[in-house]
Amino acid sequence: MITVNTKPFEWQEGLSVKKLLELKEYTYSRILVSVNGELIPPEQYETAIINDGDSVSAMHLMAGG
Repeated sequence: MITVNTKPFEWQEGLSVKKLLELKEYTYSRILVSVNGELIPPEQYETAIINDGDSVSAMHLMAGG
């Protein structure tokens, strides 16, 4: 089990940041993701693996005016 934005989420073997975003249906073009408090660069979303017990935060950036 992992937590995503403080809510429990079922963990899967080999779960990448990119796959998690797909499973959660996060479709915003600009999403910042941190795993255990460490910011993951977007170019590493495919290769950054989330481990069982990790805490993930995902926030989308919005522009307004």
